[in-house]
Amino acid sequence: MTHRQILEVLAGLIAALFTALLSSTIVSTALPTIIGELKGNQTQYAWVITTALLANAASTPIWGKLADLFNKKILVQTSIVIFVIGSIIAGFAHNVPVLLAARVVQGIGMGGLTALVVAIIGSIIPPRDRGRYSGYMGAAMAVSMSGGPILGGVIVDSPLGWRWCFFVCVPIAVIALFLLQRTLHIATERKSDVSIDWLGATLLTAGVSILLIWVSFAGKADYYAWISKESALYVGVGVLLLIATVIVESKVKSPIIPLAIITEKTTGLAIIASIAVGVGMFGATTFLGQYFQTARGHSPTIAGVLTIPMVMGMLVSSVVSGQLITRFGKWKPFIVGGAVLLVVGFGLLGTIDHETSLWLIGVYIAIVGVGVGSLMQNLVLAVQNTVSVQNIGSASSSVAFFRTFGGAIGVSVLGSVLATRVTTLSADGFEKLGIDTHSPGSGGNLDLNALPGPIADIIRGAYGDATGLLFLIAAAVALITLVCVIFIPNTPLRKTIDIQKPTDSDEAAETADVNA
Repeated sequence: MTHRQILEVLAGLIAALFTALLSSTIVSTALPTIIGELKGNQTQYAWVITTALLANAASTPIWGKLADLFNKKILVQTSIVIFVIGSIIAGFAHNVPVLLAARVVQGIGMGGLTALVVAIIGSIIPPRDRGRYSGYMGAAMAVSMSGGPILGGVIVDSPLGWRWCFFVCVPIAVIALFLLQRTLHIATERKSDVSIDWLGATLLTAGVSILLIWVSFAGKADYYAWISKESALYVGVGVLLLIATVIVESKVKSPIIPLAIITEKTTGLAIIASIAVGVGMFGATTFLGQYFQTARGHSPTIAGVLTIPMVMGMLVSSVVSGQLITRFGKWKPFIVGGAVLLVVGFGLLGTIDHETSLWLIGVYIAIVGVGVGSLMQNLVLAVQNTVSVQNIGSASSSVAFFRTFGGAIGVSVLGSVLATRVTTLSADGFEKLGIDTHSPGSGGNLDLNALPGPIADIIRGAYGDATGLLFLIAAAVALITLVCVIFIPNTPLRKTIDIQKPTDSDEAAETADVNA
């Protein structure tokens, strides 16, 4: 394909991916208002994010496997339609359970877009040239992540109301659908013995879901303690299901997560690093919007504006690293540097409380943004460089799956930590005021405007002081990312679409390139 043809296809792919990302970032600033209006609590706040991420993660390997078997154009268009249906249902939701169900549908569509956009790009562009186009994708991601929170805040503060945070994604998705219909022409490689590992996907989703449900409700007075019969039951069943998943994946003909691919050194390390990136990126940053609104008292619009430094960091690092990788063929320094910045950024954010200067917070989240932008697409690039074109769909989707899986874990675990910590800090504040009552901060209504002024002030302070703990946890997890990327083999980027057997002269040149 010519450069112009590739750009035409990218316009449709990026529009589709932009729509899915926009739906997530819009929700980040709208959630405090949505949960307050629907009379939800902190646990449900986290699960609005978790359900979408979990459905995204569970469906991504299936979409990736389908991408290796069927026409990628039809699949990516199907995922857009599913996403649109979920968005419409979410916009009309009248309670939290309906909203959660809609988010599951949205997550399935997002899983398709996550897997298929990367797989299509991997099928038409050689790894050496892919950095340039990955930079364009990174730029679109940065724009959606910067514009989404602001747009969500403006919509919530406008007469339209929060429901249009979901409706606004529909026309953009439809435009992407027609763009792909006109520009994307990709051959179908049909196989006669097609099989999908539905059992493995079901076991994996069930095991992860049970463990996340356990984390969400353990340690709360209304449910069960961390050490209890209920906890033992949840953990036992969840772990058994995951063990069963590994057994099934090792025996079926066409596994959803091919063990032979993910146990390869580069892919395996990239997957572990991606899990940690997901925990930090999705888990910690999900609560930034809540921090700015609940702890600092800003409007949704201002809360969106305050997240811009992080997204600008992502924009600059993703575009610049992609261009430099294409120019020089060196990728490892960017992922190692990104991991270092991720640890530093989250470590600094771990020091914030309800009185920290917003300028300092802006600097800290900008550092996190630069780290994330250097890591996300380049980890996928490193994996795609080591697999054949026939396995690009499965390998790319496996990395995306585990990153989103880490995000689902991060949101659920950190949400539970936040709820517990807010309960403790709120109780301490109530005791100083001589109020003998249970804290409404962890499980009660999050509409603080409905509470008396002194009570609301205590809860706002509790949220602000508790948020720093989340980022300290994210910093510890980011250290795992750093260790993994250090040990990823520094394989030179190939200049061909598929793996080719190197000649003796090629091997000598690659060895010299690595040594250099």
